[in-house]
Amino acid sequence: MQPRVFTKEWAGRTLTVEFNRFAQQAGGACTVRYGDTVVLGTAVMSQDKRDLDYFPLTVDMEERMYAAGKIKGSRFIKREGRPTDEAVLSGRLIDRSIRPLFDERMRNDIQVIVTILSYDGENDPDMPGLLAASTALMVSEIPWHGPLAGVRLGYKDGEFVINPTVNQLENSTLDLFVAGTGEKVLMIEAGAQEVPEKIVLEAIRTAQKELKPIAAFVQEMAQEMGRKKVSLEFETEPEEQEALTFAEQFVRSKTQEYFFARPHDSKHERALTFGRIKEELKTQFAEKETDEKIVKKALGVVKDAVEDELNTRILKKGERVDGRTVTQTRDIISEIAILPRTHGSAHFSRGETQVLSVVTLGAPGDQQVVDTMEYDEKRRYMHHYNFPPYSVGEAKPMRGPGRREIGHGALAEKALVPVLPLEADFPYTIRVVSEVLGSNGSSSMASTCGSTLALLDAGVPIKKHVAGVAMGLASTPDLKDWKVITDLQDLEDGKGGMDFKITGTRDGITAIQLDTKTLGLIDKIVEQTLKQSHEARLQILDVMVKAIPEPKPMSPYAPRIVTVLIDPEKIRDVIGPGGKIINKIIDETGVSIDIEQDGRVMITSNDAQAMQKAIDWVKMLTKEVMAGEEYEGTVVRLEDFGAFINILPGQDGLVHVSEIAWARTNKPSDALKLGDKVKVKVKEIDNLGRINLTMRELTPKPEGYVPPPPRGDRPDRGGGRGGDRGGGRGGDRGGRGGGFRRDR
Repeated sequence: MQPRVFTKEWAGRTLTVEFNRFAQQAGGACTVRYGDTVVLGTAVMSQDKRDLDYFPLTVDMEERMYAAGKIKGSRFIKREGRPTDEAVLSGRLIDRSIRPLFDERMRNDIQVIVTILSYDGENDPDMPGLLAASTALMVSEIPWHGPLAGVRLGYKDGEFVINPTVNQLENSTLDLFVAGTGEKVLMIEAGAQEVPEKIVLEAIRTAQKELKPIAAFVQEMAQEMGRKKVSLEFETEPEEQEALTFAEQFVRSKTQEYFFARPHDSKHERALTFGRIKEELKTQFAEKETDEKIVKKALGVVKDAVEDELNTRILKKGERVDGRTVTQTRDIISEIAILPRTHGSAHFSRGETQVLSVVTLGAPGDQQVVDTMEYDEKRRYMHHYNFPPYSVGEAKPMRGPGRREIGHGALAEKALVPVLPLEADFPYTIRVVSEVLGSNGSSSMASTCGSTLALLDAGVPIKKHVAGVAMGLASTPDLKDWKVITDLQDLEDGKGGMDFKITGTRDGITAIQLDTKTLGLIDKIVEQTLKQSHEARLQILDVMVKAIPEPKPMSPYAPRIVTVLIDPEKIRDVIGPGGKIINKIIDETGVSIDIEQDGRVMITSNDAQAMQKAIDWVKMLTKEVMAGEEYEGTVVRLEDFGAFINILPGQDGLVHVSEIAWARTNKPSDALKLGDKVKVKVKEIDNLGRINLTMRELTPKPEGYVPPPPRGDRPDRGGGRGGDRGGGRGGDRGGRGGGFRRDR
């Protein structure tokens, strides 16, 4: 087959989609180019169904370092390994966008892979990546209710920027990614600098307008290039269908009695109720002597049937299983200073969702070095999220962080970034770890609140408190009837629902993450969600401010950082040849030292005495000698015309033979020897920067003193302040350096 190319102009750049060139054995494949960023999207479905109780969809974004013309930074490993957090987050973004448009009854494996082939440093791969996934699914035989597309928006000077470049995003107060059909929203991911809800809503509406022609573009390509869709049969045998219908009716009849006769206050109680219903259902099937395989499938409808009944109850009566109204949050606990030796800690609970957040402060050199396809950077703020199995009452193997943990941790991190102090004002590296101790809805939002409290407890001068809340949805399939639910919990996140997480301060939004179990959200739902979440956020912030209104003094166990400003020309004097001098300071004091090229020397230590010793040492190494100052120095060289005295590390001065004593001195060696400790005074700094010293002016002038006759011209004594010990200010003490650091 000949390659087929489609193009469309979008936001001042050409969008190019090509078929029949790469990955032709995949079920659906295409490349998408935007600027010089190129991605390959593929979609494959297995032929056989699996015996599972869930829909087996996997979505991956594969970064390739060659795409950006880079070789992996590790000294020993040059091949790409496990996906970076950024690749995981991009994969989740695509997954959350496309998943709602599949029939969840499918049991064939579906695998969508987006591979980044070229990255131009300007156009982010997320937008073309989602478009490639959507298009590959549309042209494949895989049943899918697309098309959809994605668009990124920035906001600057009151104007929205469509698909902003990386440079444009750096100066934007909003980074919003919306996936949708042009009519409905399916996924939102956003970071913002306290942007008001009305502007965010306008941005989402603007995104929808941009998506409509792109979704139509995908549909047009699918009509020409698409394969015939497979017809998946979901029909069941009459006996099995009879059992499923009976089970659903039985569960619905018991839901009112078991779930609403009295409010269920705990997830554990609801789990016991589920177990009770299942046991009663088993008894009913046993009496009918129903086949065990059919019984197993029938028991699988219990949760869905209960959730559907609860959804209906909310729509008709506005009542929830725990007795709350649709706008009511659960009881909140905000506590600080939980742990005795950590730098900062806090406990935040909302209902049964419980998070312990702990802050650790470190030296500037503790920053995380991030080496990805898209960028290399040092990260001074990190948030890590742990979700152990006991938090939901389960016993499972402990593994490393999965995609969910990475995604939830990144969301809470994004929420706090806008309120962090500037590095110049607070140079510490900051790590927050949120331990989820109990989970029943929105542990990521509890982590956001817990992180805020813990940062304040650690004395981090964040600008404002940040809180977050997850919003849910009860709806009919056609969305003609719906209600937005504040503070989502377990049974409220079923079919026809959504998980719309929003974080912010009193003044605006800092982060959003939305995914839905509908075929998309209409504009009115989005508008109501933003309004309702703002009201809930203010209530949560009130509780948090009562717990800790402002940053506490730093813990005595936290390190202190003192910044010494030096002349950048003197950085080499602190570092020394091969790091010899800075290593000596660190070894003898135990401090950490970080040096920036602008002359900031940041010294970090828990020991005040060691800190002061290191500070004095650096100051001594970089001190500018001034006329009139007095020093105790060491004789380091003797010449016929005078003695060279080392008064500071790397800084020697000359005591001319006539300045040794008031009485005539024929040769310096008559009065001095190498290694002598002598007191000297700076007489002048000459126009070449050389230091001229005197010893005699520190002693009384004899009565009747008559100056001796002049000795004639003084010979050249060598270059600069360092004499001929290496020349220049630092002699051979090493280059300037910058960004040098060594930990003990």
